[in-house]
Amino acid sequence: MNLPNKLSLLRIILIPVTMLFMLPISIYGFEPEGWNAFINNHGMLIAGIVFIIASLTDFFDGQIARRCNLITDLGKFLDSLADKMLVIAVLIAFVAIGRISPWLLAVIVLREFMVTGIRLVASKEGVVMAAKMIGKIKTTTQMIAIIYLMFEPTIMKITGDDYAASLNSPCVVSVIGDVLFIVCVIMTIVSGMDYLIKNKGYLKDKPAA
Repeated sequence: MNLPNKLSLLRIILIPVTMLFMLPISIYGFEPEGWNAFINNHGMLIAGIVFIIASLTDFFDGQIARRCNLITDLGKFLDSLADKMLVIAVLIAFVAIGRISPWLLAVIVLREFMVTGIRLVASKEGVVMAAKMIGKIKTTTQMIAIIYLMFEPTIMKITGDDYAASLNSPCVVSVIGDVLFIVCVIMTIVSGMDYLIKNKGYLKDKPAA
């Protein structure tokens, strides 16, 4: 496995690490008070740092692959898969703590299912689709929105706002986060429609082989 693919794999490995610091532990009544108190006070900040590291691997694996001519079909698959897994897992955590709407998460997840379905159909014809520029822009807006949401509790400590209260009564800091997330949802829809229109040829009825 070459270096770009190892970086994509590292991004996948960092997913549970990120979620570990986002969510307090609660397993059938087992809730370690000390750990959960630490998570509630500092967990999101650490998760944000881990997420940034994971996001940087997305930048470097592509740069290295192109400069060193290490682009492979496995690399195209892993890069796209790692992006989707990282974003969706973190957004599920945000839904769990009540920060984002499950309806908006559903839009993102359904878009990814649609794109993955088209890629599966294309792969049967020997075509491995790499991420397009508009898809990269979509991913960038998602990363920016998520990083901001992760640093919201820290920003609110500085501004004197209450993070828990902001989940029900928005403040300026949380409104900015809402706007960034809505932008990423819009880009998710736009990129999904662009992908569907440009690859609709793969969705035509064809005799089974």
